Amino acid sequence: MTHLRIGALSLAVLALSGCSFTPKYERPVAPVAATFPDQAAPVAAQADNMAWREFVGDARLRDLIALSLANNRDLRVATLNIEQVRAQYQIRRADQFPSVGLAAAGNRQPDGNGGIASTYSVGLALSSWEIDFFGRLGSLKEAALAQYLASEEARHAAQTSLVAAVASSWLSLQTNDELLALTQRTVATRQDSLRLSQLRFDNGATSALDLRQAESLTAAAQSALAQQRRARALDVNALTLLVGQTPPAALLPAPPTMPDAVSANGVTVPVAPVPASAMLRDVPAGLPSDLLTRRPDIRQAEQQLIAANANIGAARAAFFPRISLTASAGTASSSLSGLFESGSWGFTLAPQALLPIFDAGRNNANLDSAKAARDIAVAQYEKAIQTAFREVADALAGSATLGDQLTAQQVQATAEAERFRLAELRYRNGVSSFLDVLDAQRSLFTTQQALAQTRLAQQQNQVALYKALGGGWTE
Repeated sequence: MTHLRIGALSLAVLALSGCSFTPKYERPVAPVAATFPDQAAPVAAQADNMAWREFVGDARLRDLIALSLANNRDLRVATLNIEQVRAQYQIRRADQFPSVGLAAAGNRQPDGNGGIASTYSVGLALSSWEIDFFGRLGSLKEAALAQYLASEEARHAAQTSLVAAVASSWLSLQTNDELLALTQRTVATRQDSLRLSQLRFDNGATSALDLRQAESLTAAAQSALAQQRRARALDVNALTLLVGQTPPAALLPAPPTMPDAVSANGVTVPVAPVPASAMLRDVPAGLPSDLLTRRPDIRQAEQQLIAANANIGAARAAFFPRISLTASAGTASSSLSGLFESGSWGFTLAPQALLPIFDAGRNNANLDSAKAARDIAVAQYEKAIQTAFREVADALAGSATLGDQLTAQQVQATAEAERFRLAELRYRNGVSSFLDVLDAQRSLFTTQQALAQTRLAQQQNQVALYKALGGGWTE
């Protein structure tokens, strides 16, 4: 008969423990357009991330990124956070199962006859196991699971950001190497012009004004050279922090190729160095905006929304009785020697149900708090999508315009180089003043610097698009 009662109780537990008050989760509609601005009709695109090794073509940069993924401390913290949240999920999961332990107890107290009564017991004990009739523990476990998945997405987001940061800093260092080489060549050219001006001044062929202007222009180039050296050192420091160690020299950008300066009729024109391309992959046209759902930060926000939704179920279940079970099975005797003898074995079963009647509005407040947290999570999820949409749109706008800007500046740099050569020839032949030469030198140097900076902006824009799309795209 006892076995029949226990079996009936077990069936009731299994039947009722499937009850849950968690609202059905529905993903909010993305509050953005179906396509990005100025994009063609959407093309078929899979949601698989492009591996960063496919995005980056330069072998040095690939090896440096791999080194940063192994040593970066921020990424290491994100990985350890996963372990911590996974442990919290295991704790919530364990709450659904009974905890069984070995219990031994002894009790001695006066009896009614002036003597001492003793009681000893040894056995297995189950203490206050909450039977999850109304899904409170299940909802808490679901929330903990969502938080664990959110921590994994946070780690993916940290990795994507790290890859983009290393690539961007590496490209900046590459450009500063180019600008440093350009500035060094410009300083050498202006020093030659200064020596020529000094010689002409000493022979009475030019005025002191021309000499002082040449000195000023040379000093400006030397000042720019010091700035470029400082910028390069800052780039190396940034890479050191991102990589987690001093970057090996073999993994830094290759030295820029220095073409021979243009020389015609004795006039030397400084030519910008040829950059070493990082070979970053271009974006295809017509990407649909639903690719944003692959971004780790958006998936992280959605998992946090799922966790907040599950917490509502736990808050609702708190309004219903909380049923717990305490049980033990073992042997008991009035003497130690009587333990484990025939007839001393037995068990106890003590179920308890606690129904909240008055709690000063605590449960209602907890439910209101859970609902507000869910609404906050919805807003944060929608804001994450809108932010991602803006970042992709900005990067696509850069892709559409930076190429045209770079082409125009290349034409301008070629024209300025020819202008400088002609101004120098006219000055030497006495047709124009030295002021024209100085103005041409300044314009040429400024244009060549702007050309290198625009090329950097174009490459970093590709990196920004890779990051904004959550780690790339697949056509």
